Amino acid sequence: MPRKKKSSGRKSSGRKSSGRKYSKSAGKTVESAMRRKKRGTLRSGPEGKGGKVKSRKQAIAIGLSEARKKGAKVPRKKAA
Repeated sequence: MPRKKKSSGRKSSGRKSSGRKYSKSAGKTVESAMRRKKRGTLRSGPEGKGGKVKSRKQAIAIGLSEARKKGAKVPRKKAA
């Protein structure tokens, strides 16, 4: 009996990925922000004048924002 080919489970979207979306330096900046959140020193707002950051999502957003300011390769924010 012929064996059936197993599918990988992934569907091709038709569009090919063009490599990394975020640079390594952007990842390091986000990692740093996550660490500061864990220590309790990450603060929100301009110049860190807001309250302590408790949300993981907010910590990631702050890290990406800092990476953008440094000039790292980070996709643009979605316009709301």
